[in-house]
Amino acid sequence: MGHSTAPDSDPSEDMAYRRLGQTLMGAGALFVAAVLVYGAIGISSDAGYAGVGPNFLPWVIAAAMTVCGVWLLWEARTGGFRHMEPPTGAPRGDFVALAWVSAGILANAALITTIGFVLSCALCYTLAVRGLRASEGKPAGDVSRTVRDAVAGMLIAAPVFWLFTKLLAVNLPGVTGTGWL
Repeated sequence: MGHSTAPDSDPSEDMAYRRLGQTLMGAGALFVAAVLVYGAIGISSDAGYAGVGPNFLPWVIAAAMTVCGVWLLWEARTGGFRHMEPPTGAPRGDFVALAWVSAGILANAALITTIGFVLSCALCYTLAVRGLRASEGKPAGDVSRTVRDAVAGMLIAAPVFWLFTKLLAVNLPGVTGTGWL
């Protein structure tokens, strides 16, 4: 992008770059607010319990997001975010680690109705742990580590599945018709 945080970079250029990012953050918040308003318009306003309809909370959230977006834009355009600490962490994002974590989440969403809650969550856990491990600079894992991660994922997901399906009577997709897996 041409942006440099080196000590010899031009401070006015650095500030302009930061203000652009801050302005885009405010604009993004307003965009999310607009999407929330669009969604809230389609929700019925029939009054329910205590005179509050199902569209009440979406409108409250949309209004709060609008206020935040306007405030962020005002801050960015009138001098930038005040008293902001310098950013910490790596100078660049770890896109390989992000890809592993994203693959886990997307695989879970794509496969949950096909292979069931427990297996899809275990796969998500396995891929996400691999990405998080890589983001720390540690070896992502060999076959035995991957198998241990998958088993750990199943040991976490199975009790959650049983709690929701057996105790709370929430339908989650399973592999078998018995409701135990």
